[in-house]
This record gives sequence, C-alpha cells and structure tokens, in this order.
Amino acid sequence: MCQPRVADSQEPLSVAPQHDCDELIALFNGLFIDTQNTVLVRGDDEPIYLPADAEHPHHRIIFAHGYFASALHEISHWLIAGPERRLLEDFGYWYRPDGRTADEQAEFERVEVKPQALEWIIARACGFHFRISCDNLNGEATDTSNFKDNVHAQVLRYLEQGLSERAQQLVDGLCRYYRQQPLAGSQFDRRDLDW
Repeated sequence: MCQPRVADSQEPLSVAPQHDCDELIALFNGLFIDTQNTVLVRGDDEPIYLPADAEHPHHRIIFAHGYFASALHEISHWLIAGPERRLLEDFGYWYRPDGRTADEQAEFERVEVKPQALEWIIARACGFHFRISCDNLNGEATDTSNFKDNVHAQVLRYLEQGLSERAQQLVDGLCRYYRQQPLAGSQFDRRDLDW
C-alpha cells in the first residue's frame, strides 16, 4: 500500500504537489485491490474498464497514455458504477466518439454530469487542477455553460449529501497523501470551469 508522505502538520502543501501517476496507482491499488478486486493501470491508448477474467484476476481501470487527468476521469466513472455495471466492459455505458451532433452532445453532457463532478472532487483532493471535458472537438459547437453549471451544482450536492463509501475512502486517502484540507463547497468556484 502506498504510504502517505510524512508531514509535521496537516496544513496543505505550500507548493504545488507533484502528480505522479505511479503514486496514484499505488495509492488506489492499496485502497481497493483487496476490498474491490480492482486495480488502476497505466494504458498506452484509449481508456477502458475491463472486468476480471480468466487471464486477469482483478478488474482493471485502464487510463490513457499515462495522463494523471485521464486516471482521475476513469476512476470517477468506476466510483459511479454500481456492482452490476462493474462486471461489464466499460460499465456497459453508451459512448459515441468525438464528432457528435448537438443532440448527441446534449446526451453526453447529461450522463457526464455526475462523473465529472466526482472527478472535480477527487482532483481537488489531490491538489490537481480540474478541467471540464466536453470531449467533442470535431463535433457541432455547443454552449457548455449549462453543462458547467450542472457539474458545479452536482459537486455541491455531493458535498452536502455525502459521497459513496468508495468515493469517500478515496477522497480521504488522496487528501492525506497530498496533504489537502478536508473538502468543502467553498473550495469549488463555478468560474474555475471557464478556463
């Protein structure tokens, strides 16, 4: 299991923490390999979630190209998925690739509100800047302000109502490791999503 950095105080780091994917992998796997039979894996190509099979004894969250942000995004989808969905490749979710129409983009944004809100929370827990992803560079241009508003509102709901047990366990582990203060709604400014 990944051990938290030793610190004399619980104050947040005064300098930006390093965001090393290997450290995130070690922390995640230390928390969830035994309790959820799930590991975080650095991938070479597109991200994917693969349930355990005859060749792989653990469920695998495979994130893209060793990007820290990709790891956080894929983890957020895992945190949302219930037990049945965690037995399906990519949780059985619908996904239409880049190049979506305005209607397809609206559906994408509807289903991405909760994962991206959770991603923002776990990014904040490790002192990492969150960037909202509309993931449609080659599609029809759409106004993303409602999507951003909805993600922000969902963050506040999560913090008010409480996170799932797995999500809270991860947030607590990340806050300890990256020496961040406990999270509060005041740390999430809607304007941060505009840059």
